[in-house]
Amino acid sequence: MMRKLLLTTIAGLAVTLLHTASANAEFKLDSRFQDTDGDLIADIPTDPAQLVDPDTLIFAFTPVEDPAVYASAWAGFLEHMEAATGKKVQFFPVQSNAAQLEAMRAGRLHIAGFNTGSNPIAVACAGFRPFAMMASADDSFGYEMEIITFPGSGVEQVEDIKGKKMAFTQETSNSGFKAPSALLKSEFGMVAGEDFEPVFSGSHDTSIIGVANKDYPAAAIANSVMTRMIDRGVVKSDQVKTVYQSQTFPTTGYGVVYNLKPELQEKIKEAFFSFPWAGSALEEEFKKSGEAKFVPITFKGHWEVIRKIDDANNVSYECR
Repeated sequence: MMRKLLLTTIAGLAVTLLHTASANAEFKLDSRFQDTDGDLIADIPTDPAQLVDPDTLIFAFTPVEDPAVYASAWAGFLEHMEAATGKKVQFFPVQSNAAQLEAMRAGRLHIAGFNTGSNPIAVACAGFRPFAMMASADDSFGYEMEIITFPGSGVEQVEDIKGKKMAFTQETSNSGFKAPSALLKSEFGMVAGEDFEPVFSGSHDTSIIGVANKDYPAAAIANSVMTRMIDRGVVKSDQVKTVYQSQTFPTTGYGVVYNLKPELQEKIKEAFFSFPWAGSALEEEFKKSGEAKFVPITFKGHWEVIRKIDDANNVSYECR
């Protein structure tokens, strides 16, 4: 997997690829939130009456694969967070990006890992404050969007998708929809509904299994998900092949809802950055895609490339 150590390199590639203007110009938070310091995320309320301090903290990981697998993988981490915060922490197995977003917006979700493409809408509409992502031991991070097919499909290059079906995941997904839509249009002049038939599988694992089982002749997926699935034996490497790989994107962003008490937010951050990975179930699961620790991030900086992709796709952050 190609990984980028420098944010400036990622942002530079985005400018070359998408030829867009400022990615911050159109990004606005919902009117419920304030951003007085210009960091593009909701400020923590200064009015104590607006702050929450729940007895049980609810955590959800982005719904990209089997939730049962991840309930086990995250168990030790959540125990560590309980010790750091003095709170009970419960894993919430969300089934869709929309359900995860709505849970945080409604106040039922306090800590979350939102996938790359969902981060901007979670920040804008749910008051999500991301502060961490997973990285390798050398501080490199990220994943690539790949367009995959199966051997014998007739798809040897991207242009061969014309006239065929192509699977996306969900409209909020960066690698599963937004990035490939922008890339197919900008690099190949191909538009969904005109040059190929778009279908939505609902998740990366469903798209990958669908290609492996020859249900879809092509699909856009996150290669970090595919790597883990091949490692677990869910699909075999010879069942799929890649016809396109993108630049590197930031991966799942972890953070909290804006209105937790400030001291509680700090304890949660401390739990992420002090978690002992060595020998943990989290290490066992995520080393399959190269991750070995949590590193600090900023939404304004690390997600600039994603906001540029959204801009190229005319994505609106209006909250309903």
